[in-house]
Amino acid sequence: MILAVVFALAAAFSNAVNLLTQHKASISAPKKERGWRLPLYLIRHPLWLLGGAAAVGSFVFQALALHNGPMSVVQPVLVTELIFVLILRWVWIHQDVARAAWAAASAVCVALAVFLAVAEPSGGHPSPTARAWVSAGLAFGGAISVLTALGRAGSPVRRAAVLAAAAGLTWALEATFLKTATQTLAAAGLAGMLTNWPVYALVGATITGTLLQQAALHLGPLSVSQPILIITDPVASIILSVWLFGEHFTNSPAKLAIAVLAFAAMAAAVTVLSRTAPKDLAPSPLSG
Repeated sequence: MILAVVFALAAAFSNAVNLLTQHKASISAPKKERGWRLPLYLIRHPLWLLGGAAAVGSFVFQALALHNGPMSVVQPVLVTELIFVLILRWVWIHQDVARAAWAAASAVCVALAVFLAVAEPSGGHPSPTARAWVSAGLAFGGAISVLTALGRAGSPVRRAAVLAAAAGLTWALEATFLKTATQTLAAAGLAGMLTNWPVYALVGATITGTLLQQAALHLGPLSVSQPILIITDPVASIILSVWLFGEHFTNSPAKLAIAVLAFAAMAAAVTVLSRTAPKDLAPSPLSG
């Protein structure tokens, strides 16, 4: 379990680097780079490529984490990505960070620790049934499709929020494919993994999630897309961990109530952190 948490933290840090660098590259795109031109512009941008390398690292670390621990532990730990983003803003971009943001970051860490300690997520099996795959796939695939359609119209902030939610659901679904493909790789080798469908579903979910996330980042500020991305993923992942893998939590109603409150507090702290963090990626005037 400890190893899974360590790998999950490494994945969160890598994803923070990815999100920050790719957002900076995306918002710096010239106005003429729209539609199909935007991806062609981004794949030539050095900062976006750096983010891509960090994304690969995040993928590997997440796979190792999911292989070594329950999905209901790994995915919530990825919320620490927001903390790493704040630290990178301070250390790398040299931005002044408000005390309220640091306080919210501390609250996220404490609430996450309480949730994991009290909820006691554990158990599960590596191979979901075909019936579970179909039902979960239809439910989540339908929700992602509806949100994507809703994200085609409206104000930029609304579209960014809706597309971020769709991306969060996609990343949660992608995690289930990643966990299954990793288990198959460990049990049956590369040939066994390549002859089973989850690895190909993983590729499709990764491409879909990337496109939805890039669209959300391009349309609105991090304060809109980031908290929705970060909270939607673990909520959906917890649902999928029970639905597909049979993971379970504490049997104590009191502990379960505390865990729910801790998760709600974490979500609130994430929202506060997003609102109190620097609004753009420009260095602070007196930072040098």
